[in-house]
Amino acid sequence: MVSALSGLSRDVKQYLLITFNYWNFTLTDGALRMLVVLHFHQLGYSPLAIASLFLFYEIFGVVTNLVGGYLGARLGLNRTMNLGLAMQVVALAMLAVPSGMLSVPYVMAAQALSGIAKDLNKMSAKSAIKMLVPKGEPGALYKWVAILTGSKNALKGFGFFLGGVLLGWLGFQGAMVAMASVLVGVLILSLLWLGKDLGKAKNKPKFSEMFSKSRSINILSAARLFLFGARDVWFVIALPITLGSVFGWSHSAVGAFLATWVIGYGLVQGLAPRLTGTARGQIPDGAAALKWALLLCAVTVAVATGVQLDWHPQFTLVFGLMVFGAAFAINSSLHSFLIVHYAGEDGVSLDVGFYYMANAMGRLVGTVLSGWVFQMAGLAACLWISAAFLALTALISIGLPRGADHEQGARHGI
Repeated sequence: MVSALSGLSRDVKQYLLITFNYWNFTLTDGALRMLVVLHFHQLGYSPLAIASLFLFYEIFGVVTNLVGGYLGARLGLNRTMNLGLAMQVVALAMLAVPSGMLSVPYVMAAQALSGIAKDLNKMSAKSAIKMLVPKGEPGALYKWVAILTGSKNALKGFGFFLGGVLLGWLGFQGAMVAMASVLVGVLILSLLWLGKDLGKAKNKPKFSEMFSKSRSINILSAARLFLFGARDVWFVIALPITLGSVFGWSHSAVGAFLATWVIGYGLVQGLAPRLTGTARGQIPDGAAALKWALLLCAVTVAVATGVQLDWHPQFTLVFGLMVFGAAFAINSSLHSFLIVHYAGEDGVSLDVGFYYMANAMGRLVGTVLSGWVFQMAGLAACLWISAAFLALTALISIGLPRGADHEQGARHGI
């Protein structure tokens, strides 16, 4: 195995190291979320109190993606990735204290740190791919982005399982120590071998340049905001509560189903290049993003109608969620390729960071609406808002470049 690795090119080795970093971080991120939910449920916290523990995690994701892209361009993606790993170690260490010390504000602070760490790591990983794939090979770029994104989501789902296993095996504090120890080892490897000044802009960007000036990226970012808002408005709070309180599923069954869904979602993301035409030599553009957004909107309308009419609601919801997940995964993978494709060569993290800031904003809006709308009007209302968000995603996607304009926009960042 060592000889096989030694024969790889430098860029492939860097890609493998970045992916290794991202995978380990993602496992701890998924496990931490499940550990917090299960542990604080055991401590007697209400669902609303548990949900509030993640509020700063989402809010700081918005800020981190914006500022993180600027830092990546000025300092280098290796530094922002390593900073993210180090901050996750600190967040885990903060939670490795006796349960009596885990007040809501304290855990919210630790979750805020973890949210910053997660988005620094994700922004760095996805920006770095642009620097490692040879120029003029969009098909290879799409494939590498899809593999990284798909594997991340599959591992996040596995992290849900891991969190439950660690809680039963080591307890909450033991799980925190174990995960922090693993990430310390990953951080040491990254500090030693990750390329210096990866993604560092030749011309130092100004703070005011954090906001993208590219029309293509602005349009794609707006579409991304509504795309992820459409998912989280029914997935984050409304769905788990419905499965448990309405359909009588156990907590373990709900967790296992959601974990399986996320794993399947990640696997479909990894297959997205084949499903969207690259196997036939086609590189997806704005027209592909529009087509898949319309398909996802139609699926959501069908699920919302079934739930509204109370037509075999459990089957409609579970089967509809599976179809939604597959279509959403392809939409997400397409967007992840397009942002890296559109991003400028110099200071790529500025464009990627701005885009993922919109992604985080969509998640925040979706999470807040999921709790509020579900409490006021029920699951069907959440689904109709999801469909409306997807209609907006499709409408915005009409403005994305296609054909020759698509390639010109990618070269010039317009």
